[in-house]
Amino acid sequence: MTFDLSDSLFSDSIDALLERPNSASQLTHGDFHARPLHIVLVAPPYFDIPPAGYGGVEAMVATLADTLVDRGHRVTLLGAGRAGTNARFIRVWDDVQTARLGETFPEIVNAMRACRIIEELHAEDPVDIVHDHTFAGPLNAAAYRMMGIPTVVTVHGPVDPDMYEYYQSFDRGANLIAISDRQRELAPDLNWITRVHNAIRPEEWPFRTEKLDYGLFLGRYAPSKGPDLALEAAHAAGLRLILAGKCNEPPEKAYFEERIRPLLTSADQVFGEADAIAKRELLAGARCLLFPIQWEEPFGLVMIEAMVCGTPVIALRGGAVAEVVEHGVTGWICDDPAELPAAIARAGEIDPHACRARVERLFASARFVRGYEAAYYGAIGDISNRATLRFAGDHAVIRTAAIASPDVVSRSRG
Repeated sequence: MTFDLSDSLFSDSIDALLERPNSASQLTHGDFHARPLHIVLVAPPYFDIPPAGYGGVEAMVATLADTLVDRGHRVTLLGAGRAGTNARFIRVWDDVQTARLGETFPEIVNAMRACRIIEELHAEDPVDIVHDHTFAGPLNAAAYRMMGIPTVVTVHGPVDPDMYEYYQSFDRGANLIAISDRQRELAPDLNWITRVHNAIRPEEWPFRTEKLDYGLFLGRYAPSKGPDLALEAAHAAGLRLILAGKCNEPPEKAYFEERIRPLLTSADQVFGEADAIAKRELLAGARCLLFPIQWEEPFGLVMIEAMVCGTPVIALRGGAVAEVVEHGVTGWICDDPAELPAAIARAGEIDPHACRARVERLFASARFVRGYEAAYYGAIGDISNRATLRFAGDHAVIRTAAIASPDVVSRSRG
């Protein structure tokens, strides 16, 4: 059974909510002024930037690119598919590689192409810093360091044992940025330079105080995301559940058939993967977002997307949940799945205005971009203080490392 969005869930125009300011503000950083930078953002090759539907990493890259441009920086974005931000776009792939997500080949080729592009770009228009958001791309950090360019790397996925060993093997020029305190806490001896929480632009999201009679699950169909627990909790609470999940990879399809389909009732509605507009409508109209994770979630972008719409989050404790959701104020955090139905019943106690205010205070793009600016200037200052490096020849030699299995490549995205 599918959910019909032909009748809008709210009267405000989505187009108006999605309008972005075009004028760049004066570049200020805290209490000091700093020169604008030429920043190269390296994105994964799997989805458009911003993504049409699923794609948390790409959503973050798009927000960062546009906000940095608004702040007066020159931003070059390396990605696949269409240009969708205000940054200068260099297409690494003609088409997005969605169907190959989880394979090793696109990661290696993306890293090799990005290195060549940045080398040529730097010769024409000097690059101040490379900010890599990919899995294999940070292996180029040694080459960039030999060009005099520092590299910062946002770690978007969990730091499990395999990923810990991988990040530990990086060149010292790869400066890691955590997306939550919990992520950093689990691997304290890696080369972290700071933590910057993920963020959104609140003005691009609708706000609704009157909710409709459904709960929402929005995410991948995977055991770690707990869609089965969301269904069971909604059933126990007597609330219909809309599932807007990503289900295009073989493991996701298998999980859906084996664990989700048998639990579905006539009241449940399988929406499919929601695009940007549908996602906003679904989140704004929901009585609550169900987020019953079963892993160390590095951040959980959908939680702030729900809260900015005035929708409380009902979550299981884990990963960064307690950093994002304020228990009893913007949602309810449970320690056991058995507690979820009672928490759903209390969703109406949460003030929608408090949900939006928390996002505006802690997870808005202005705070986000200042965190990254501080990381950039810190990394640039660090590399400028090092001794001058000599090239053995005309080109830097890149020391490659063993590429992890496809499963690890997939997990690197979160």
